[in-house]
Amino acid sequence: MARPRSSRGPDDVVSAPASAPQVAPRGSLLLGLWTLARPRQWLKNALVLAAPGAAGVLTDPGVLALTAVGFACFCLAASGTYYLNDAFDAHADRLHPRKRHRPVAAGTVPVTLAKVLGGGLVVGSVVAAGTVANAELAAVLSGYVVLMGAYSGWLKQVPVVELAVVASGFIFRAIAGGVATDVPLSRWFVIVVSFASLFVVVGKRFAEQATLGDGSEQHRSSLGEYSPAFLQLVGAISAAVAIIAYCLWALTRAGGGMLWYELSIAPFVLGMLHYALQAEKGRAGAPEEVFLKDRTLQVLGLLWAVLFAAGVYGP
Repeated sequence: MARPRSSRGPDDVVSAPASAPQVAPRGSLLLGLWTLARPRQWLKNALVLAAPGAAGVLTDPGVLALTAVGFACFCLAASGTYYLNDAFDAHADRLHPRKRHRPVAAGTVPVTLAKVLGGGLVVGSVVAAGTVANAELAAVLSGYVVLMGAYSGWLKQVPVVELAVVASGFIFRAIAGGVATDVPLSRWFVIVVSFASLFVVVGKRFAEQATLGDGSEQHRSSLGEYSPAFLQLVGAISAAVAIIAYCLWALTRAGGGMLWYELSIAPFVLGMLHYALQAEKGRAGAPEEVFLKDRTLQVLGLLWAVLFAAGVYGP
């Protein structure tokens, strides 16, 4: 049974146990700050490579440099939003069996420090994007930060809308790669990224329900609004749209005697189905962990990347 909701406010730091020191050692604080930045989540920022990669211009040194700038700026912005989100969500995270160990919820990093550093990272990312790359990338980053702030403030409590907002974080990353390098975005590219992202988010929510059980609504009120059947329906629809759109995109790009784009459809579909299986088993609560540890998904992803790259950069 879930523990009663704490009466603490979001700015309060959880009290340490009587046997633990009240102030974390400096090493623990630094480790907590690094953990709070979620470096494993930077894997998501690889989507910045998607648009210039699909356009076949990543071999240009100038484009590659601008893509790297976009990737770095999104790492800063994403980590800043994680700092802020954990600072405001500390009271709710203490009710979660896994999230209660996060540095802010556990008391390793003070809430005020997390807010100050988070704000600094967010502002720094936007300034760096506008200075080193262009105003368009700065605008995309600003939109991402504002939307994630609204999500932390209230949108995460709105059923269905919160699914779209989380999925939009992936879409912003994909768009950032295009605007940073002046690569036009294909409508098929945007559709595939949008619905594949929604598919991943729905799998995450399904796993959260399986992990939290009756306590899911206490952690996030919107979770209590979703039935397993509803999440399965949304997951099936988003997967179907993503797969159909990818097939149409691959077929419209196909040409010549080689079938690289057509062949890339197989690992793409199999990857979606394998991820759906992991979500069904409740293993997709942390999508980045699935991509980092699941060997089958990694092999399918590598095979897809090789086939698609052969279509883009091959003869």
